[in-house]
Amino acid sequence: MVPTTDGRRDDGRGRGRDESPEERSDRNWVELLQELRVLQMGVQILTGFLLTLPFQQRFADLDSYQTTVYLVLVGLSVLSTGLFVTPVSLHRALFRRHRKPELVTLSDRFARAGVLVLALVVAGTVLLVVDVVVGRAPAQWASVVVLVLLLGLWFVLPRVAVRGVRPEDS
Repeated sequence: MVPTTDGRRDDGRGRGRDESPEERSDRNWVELLQELRVLQMGVQILTGFLLTLPFQQRFADLDSYQTTVYLVLVGLSVLSTGLFVTPVSLHRALFRRHRKPELVTLSDRFARAGVLVLALVVAGTVLLVVDVVVGRAPAQWASVVVLVLLLGLWFVLPRVAVRGVRPEDS
């Protein structure tokens, strides 16, 4: 990054920001919190859906495979919720300790792990629902398709989109 005539730092591609490392950490933290709000809402709705299933009449008709899938999904959904809430706990632990860059880095890792677990929960939910409605083989195919799609959208596409962008540019 080089200073420009107006005092901003520029990366040579016209994308410089006039911010200190502390300001960058603050901005990254706020952006991460906004993303977590969206993710938390989605995982909470999905977890709520899963937690209501045992109270439905047809739940007693699930075979042992479906019950196992259901219990794994509840566990993964709770884990995903925990991963998305962990940055708040980290913030409390690091509050006023001048450790914002570490907070942002750690929180980013927990958010990424949460997104991966959420992809498993969504694909697993498709597996369970399609298995109950249509059958096991179509359910397995549908869940694999959903998992591949979500991994492509949530992990591969972002990596392709940021090729050539240096971490210090964000």
